[in-house]
Order: sequence, then structure tokens, then C-alpha cells
Amino acid sequence: QVQLVESGGGLVQAGGSLRLSCAASGRTFSSLVMGWFRQAPGKEREFVAAITSFGTYSYYAESVKGRFTISRDNAKNTVYLQMNSLAPEDTAVYFCAASRAIVPGSVRLSTKYDYWGQGTQVTVSS
Repeated sequence: QVQLVESGGGLVQAGGSLRLSCAASGRTFSSLVMGWFRQAPGKEREFVAAITSFGTYSYYAESVKGRFTISRDNAKNTVYLQMNSLAPEDTAVYFCAASRAIVPGSVRLSTKYDYWGQGTQVTVSS
């Protein structure tokens, strides 16, 4: 089992920045592909970003490319999501997810992730 705990959410003005963290425990972190998803009120959960087990490759949704950066520190069992140039449409609950085995073509699919955190709220005011 893997436990994931997100932190770093909050209220920020449009154009501002936030850094989300997700601390993992319970399994060798460096073996996991990590992802971030988000869900806005009344909408389906959507892919935001993912990073391979040693950070070699990262993937982004088109809507956040160039503004968000995913990274990981395997020594700290933590994955990060740096969010810059935030806009009101980025408002959502952000979830951290972990996958034991996933192919690159499937990193955007929430069903391919085995473990999920509880989520952290990000609110961007205009």
C-alpha cells in the first residue's frame, strides 16, 4: 500500500504561484510513476501532469504546459507541482496519484493509477 498526502493548496490571485507537495509512504517511492490530477466543481477529474519514476520524463496537459512544472525528490519521497501564472480556471481540488506500472501512452488516464491522495483545494481569484 501507498499513502499519499497532499499539501500546499490555498487561495491565490490570478497571476500568482503555488507549489503543491505530495508526500508518499508505504512503498519504494522511486518505483512509482507519479501524477497530478484536478477536479473542478461539476466537472470530471482531469489529468494535469505526470513524471516517471526517476524523473526522466514528464508529461503535461496542454492547458498547463509552460505554466506548471512537475518534479520529484526520491530521497524525500515527495513529488511537487509548481504552478505559475495561475488563472481562475485552474481552481480545483488537486489530487496526487501513484502508479505501480504504467506505459507512457496511459499516464493521462486516471484509471491507470493505483493510489490517490485526499486532495488539496486550489482557488484562484480574478
